[in-house]
Amino acid sequence: MKLLLDLFPVIAFFGSFRIARAFPDAAQSWVTAIVGPLHATGLPAPELVAVILATLVAIAATALQIGLLLLRRKPVPPMVWVGAALIIVFGGLTIWLQNEWFIKWKPTLLYWIFAAVLLGGKLLAGRNLLGAVLTGEIALPTAVWDRLLYAWSAFFAVLGALNLAVAFLYSTDTWVTFKSIGLFGLTLVFSFASAAMIARQVGDAPDRA
Repeated sequence: MKLLLDLFPVIAFFGSFRIARAFPDAAQSWVTAIVGPLHATGLPAPELVAVILATLVAIAATALQIGLLLLRRKPVPPMVWVGAALIIVFGGLTIWLQNEWFIKWKPTLLYWIFAAVLLGGKLLAGRNLLGAVLTGEIALPTAVWDRLLYAWSAFFAVLGALNLAVAFLYSTDTWVTFKSIGLFGLTLVFSFASAAMIARQVGDAPDRA
């Protein structure tokens, strides 16, 4: 349930984009009713309509995600707030200016913020934020936490670059699929690799991260 709640905005974005592409006339009517007629842009009208509709749905899904956490009296992780701020700002610009590039930049900025926070905490404050969050659940030596932190920082930086590469080199349809499925799949694979590394280390004497 937690995973589904975390992925809810991504699922909503992907699903609404695909529905809009499958039913362009209905999508056009919905978008026109919400934001008014679309002006001419370099993006084909059906794709622009689909992007705007998916962005609207993603903003609503993010608000619902945070609302459900607050309603259940669960803490809202800081990065969820960051993601919400980015989707509101960049999604809002996509809708207002009717330009898909704002929403295409959003995943890259989010991943690069993740990387910057992890690296900044270690290099500037001497804190392993990854270890600080998980030390209560997993006991690992400091050196292992540091390797994990640098690995995840590099991984987030690469994901941000990959998102931009796909956005620039391929169609919007392809980018939406990569953003919604490809990035999640890569993260899942990397998470399993990290879990395997942690599993080999469990049982070592715990140390402060």
